[in-house]
Amino acid sequence: MKRNSFGTKALLAAISLALLVYFGVQGARYFRDPLTTTLAYTYEVEESVHLSGYVVREEQVLPGESSGLLQLLREEGERVSEGGTVAAVFADQASLDLQTELASLENRIEQLQYAQEAALGVEITQKLDAQINNSILTYRAALAADRLQDAEKQGDALRTQVMKRDFSVSGTEDLKTQLQELQAQRKTLQSRAAGSVRRITAPVAGLYSAVVDGYETVLTPESLEALTPSSLENLKADGTVSSNVGKLVLGDTWYYAAAMPAAQAQELEDQQADGVSLSLRFTKGVDQDLPVTLHSVGAEENGRVVAVFQGDTYLTQLTLLRQQSAQVITNRVEGIRVPREALRVVAKTVENEDGTTSETKTTGVYCVMGREAAFKPVSVLYSNENFALVKAEISSNQELLRLRPGDEVIVKAYDLYDGKVVGE
Repeated sequence: MKRNSFGTKALLAAISLALLVYFGVQGARYFRDPLTTTLAYTYEVEESVHLSGYVVREEQVLPGESSGLLQLLREEGERVSEGGTVAAVFADQASLDLQTELASLENRIEQLQYAQEAALGVEITQKLDAQINNSILTYRAALAADRLQDAEKQGDALRTQVMKRDFSVSGTEDLKTQLQELQAQRKTLQSRAAGSVRRITAPVAGLYSAVVDGYETVLTPESLEALTPSSLENLKADGTVSSNVGKLVLGDTWYYAAAMPAAQAQELEDQQADGVSLSLRFTKGVDQDLPVTLHSVGAEENGRVVAVFQGDTYLTQLTLLRQQSAQVITNRVEGIRVPREALRVVAKTVENEDGTTSETKTTGVYCVMGREAAFKPVSVLYSNENFALVKAEISSNQELLRLRPGDEVIVKAYDLYDGKVVGE
């Protein structure tokens, strides 16, 4: 009897201990629930190669001027036709002042002519009002972006428009007489200015640039094939090449030459052959990515080569660029970003038609839907050690299981399975 009593007590003690351990573990899990979630969102990553090189263009340096007062008449990157005026050379300061007075007179004549047209109907006045409003917005945008040269140019245009508007409502009845007087003054000034100014014209058509840096004769499209990594690294500007007038950039094609590892260049060649589009992003000077092609790859030298990229767009924005750091964008991947540790592979056994069974594995993430965890299948587009970009992989009748931006993705949880209650 005593033996049976002792055995019963030992059994009860063991059961009690097991229950205490079970409830202790469950209680610890309840109070230390590792459930961690985050929101999925749309994200884009880029695969790129960082380079440092030179922008190459076909350029013609204009002869410099050493006498008289030089006035440049073209904006940076402005297209000039053959024979178009690039600059003016004045004999002395009096000639320059005379030309400034003549330009002011021309502006007043234009304003009075506009006032005559505006008197014929309200359409012209309304059109001018719209132009003034647009000019104000453009002027403010240029100031906000710290583009002072553009702001100054837009400010001059705005002042002219406002003066035209003032003339159109001033009620001046003697516009014709004023115009005749101003035109007579203009004729007199033109006769006085004759011979005091000499104009410099473009020998060929091209884009104007006021900066001559000495690389115009060193870096040419014809010299690209002979470049090696060492010659590119030791490249020096030609100090004998200079001009205070500027230069013309010819054609529409430009190049970017940079030294890089031969293996990377070969990879770029393979990607381009497979139809991958390349883009070049300069670190400064240009606000957008530029479409390019890999034009050529030079001879290998100590494991490195000179890669030459060719572009045919946005040349007007590249006239001031020479030695530049850049990125070659080889691929862009856009998807839904989730933590990498949120990805899970769920195995499922299915029965085949012949009675055999097979196991399928599906990659996906668990999301909080209401109070339960729901498994949403995905395919991985990109992955690194921190996160993955994925897209939903569902059939047409499983829209509820489509992963969308804004879904609450479960990163950590105990015993996670489809349908598990995870909310209160």
